Amino acid sequence: MSNPIAAIVLAAGKGTRMKSDLHKVLHPIAGRPMLLHLMASVDELSPAKKVVIVGDKAEQLEAALAGSADLAVQAPQLGTGHAVQQAEGALAGFDGDVLILYGDVPFVPAATMQAMIDRLNAPDAPAVVVLAFEPADAQQYGRVITEGDYVTKMVEHKDATEAERAVRLCNSGLMAAKSADLFALLSRVTDDNAAKEYYLVDIVNIANADGRHCAVVVTDPYDVAGINSRGELAAMEGEWQARRRVQAMADGASLIAPDTVWFAWDTQLGRDVLIEPNVFFGPGATIADNVKIRANCHIEGAIVGTGCEVGPFARLRPGTVLGEKAKIGNFVETKKAVLGNGAKANHLTYLGDVTVGANANIGAGTITCNYDGYFKYRTEIGERAFIGSNSALVAPVRIGADAIVAAGSAVTRDVADGELRLVRGEQLIKPGWADRFHDAMRKKKAGK
Repeated sequence: MSNPIAAIVLAAGKGTRMKSDLHKVLHPIAGRPMLLHLMASVDELSPAKKVVIVGDKAEQLEAALAGSADLAVQAPQLGTGHAVQQAEGALAGFDGDVLILYGDVPFVPAATMQAMIDRLNAPDAPAVVVLAFEPADAQQYGRVITEGDYVTKMVEHKDATEAERAVRLCNSGLMAAKSADLFALLSRVTDDNAAKEYYLVDIVNIANADGRHCAVVVTDPYDVAGINSRGELAAMEGEWQARRRVQAMADGASLIAPDTVWFAWDTQLGRDVLIEPNVFFGPGATIADNVKIRANCHIEGAIVGTGCEVGPFARLRPGTVLGEKAKIGNFVETKKAVLGNGAKANHLTYLGDVTVGANANIGAGTITCNYDGYFKYRTEIGERAFIGSNSALVAPVRIGADAIVAAGSAVTRDVADGELRLVRGEQLIKPGWADRFHDAMRKKKAGK
């Protein structure tokens, strides 16, 4: 039987390089806060305990986590080792394996975390497992000095010799240790270094000095990329999107201009979906098989059924549900709109808080007037109804099955099944009036 797992997530830093009122780890990638990307991966391991170390803007993290993890406050902030120590109280009585993670390192795969746990529980029983990587540019990263997969020394860049800085294997900061070992080792860490901080990495050196050994697991640099600035946030968004586009095409979607399509973290695509250039998916979009999404569409919180066509220049907002082979055309916006099979709104229309029956046709320029300045109201449009161009349907209102609303109508009362509703002002005809008007205005302009 496997040991219980606890995760300690460090998120106490001020994130000053972000220059933001929003906590650094709550900045989104693909529409989801980076911290929640990480916590979702942690949850795949079914941890017994999750402890997030907080400091600055702790109330924002508490709200975002919504009770899904314990919080421990680090104040003052005296380094990574000191941060991890703050979880000791929350883990009192816990006897198992502990993962140490960082809230601004959001894309550590669950499989990588599991590999660290597996290595920790190997027969040679390392005291600490370090997650390392080999970046193209080692920059200011701390180095991991190894023999085989054993760590002989951990050293921060500022404390490293030139020979140690030449080593390409770098410390991600992520570690795994048995709970009993972790806090015993942390209690012996000192701040005897250039920064006068309590370094987490020192637990490796202390364990080695005790005659124990520590092991390294190596992962892809993408998995442990940290985000500290707006520039790094944008770069990571770009890398995440690039990988998601490749996955979408591998799964059977066609992207005409892949670099112009932007996915959310939870976008679901069926097979044989065609996506034209400049399409943006917000969270909550589900696209079924054989859907065509034309250029320049924005889709969020919407379910698009099999065989539908959307766009170009369409916006589907949350609560939109399109039945099979429904059609949303150019410059159409929907919100909490449910369209039945084969229903269509081809041009220049706003459909908000509405149910549209199967095979109904919504003419160009139609608006559901769903808001009176205080409350929202629904419109119901029956099957096979025909709504003429430039119509305003003032909710709450019901248009019956097979009913016709004539172009230019402002409908304020229900329309029965099969009924024609024509709501227009009387057309006046004044022969010669326009000619006389133009003649008078031309003379006036000429000063006569």
